[in-house]
Amino acid sequence: MKRLLLTLAFIALAVPTYTAVMARLDLVTAPPMAPEDQQADRVHVDKSDRILTLLRDGAPIATYEISLGSNGDDGHKQREGDERTPEGQYVIDWRNDGSFAHLSLHISYPNAEDIARAQAAGDDPGGLIMIHGIANGWGWLGALQTAWDWTDGCIAVTNAEMRDIWSRVPNGTPIEIDA
Repeated sequence: MKRLLLTLAFIALAVPTYTAVMARLDLVTAPPMAPEDQQADRVHVDKSDRILTLLRDGAPIATYEISLGSNGDDGHKQREGDERTPEGQYVIDWRNDGSFAHLSLHISYPNAEDIARAQAAGDDPGGLIMIHGIANGWGWLGALQTAWDWTDGCIAVTNAEMRDIWSRVPNGTPIEIDA
C-alpha cells in the first residue's frame, strides 16, 4: 500500500513538472500566414458535433475534430472556472506563439453581453479562451486528445492542426460558437 501511494505521489508531481519543463523547452516557431486566397474569413465551431470549420466566402475550406472545456456540454460559459466553452459571436483578436500549448489564438470572450450576465449574477465572466494545440511536451498524444473534453473552456486540436489553423486564420476573423 505504501509503495502504491508513493507511486501515485510521484506521478502526481511528475506530470505537472514534465509539462512545465517542456513548456520552457518546446521552442515553437510559428508557421507563416497562408496566401490570402487560402485564409478563412470566418470560423464556425459546432460544440455538439465537436467540429471546428474554417470558411471562406461561405464555403468550408477545412474541418477539425476538437475537444472543449471539461463541462463543454453544460451550455454557455457563465463564469470564471466553470470549465465551459462559450457560445456566441466573437472574433479572433490576438495570437500567442509562446503559450503552454502548441500555439494559440485568442477568442474575444467575454463580450459586453457576457460581462453583463456575469456581473448580474455577481460573478467574474473569466477569459483567456483560446483555440490551441496540445500542451507542450504532450503533442505525441495527437488525435487521442479528442477522446475526452479536457480544457478549462478552450477549443483544442492537434498540434499539426493548430499550425494549419494558425496560418489560415488572421487576427480579426469572426468566430461563431454554437451549442
